[in-house]
Amino acid sequence: MAFSYNTAAELFPAAIRKKKRAGFAYRRFGTAAEAVRFAIEELPADSLNGAYLQVDEARFDQSGIRSLYESEAFPLPRRPRAAAPAGDKADADAA
Repeated sequence: MAFSYNTAAELFPAAIRKKKRAGFAYRRFGTAAEAVRFAIEELPADSLNGAYLQVDEARFDQSGIRSLYESEAFPLPRRPRAAAPAGDKADADAA
């Protein structure tokens, strides 16, 4: 069965136990495509690690979410991640 990016989805980010600030909480999306894009582009790496996406009865872990995002079938425009190249200090200074 082919994956439908137009199906409603639920994203369950992993809890961030080491930090005092609240992490991202459970979130429901109108489409799986929106949930996948949010998980990859918006969630901090420590929240994505351990997170899972539920679409109908199917569950996708971090690796599965990344595969859906990188798929040629992904219907939304992709934004580059905020990760800076090793020699670039600009993002490190902003943190």
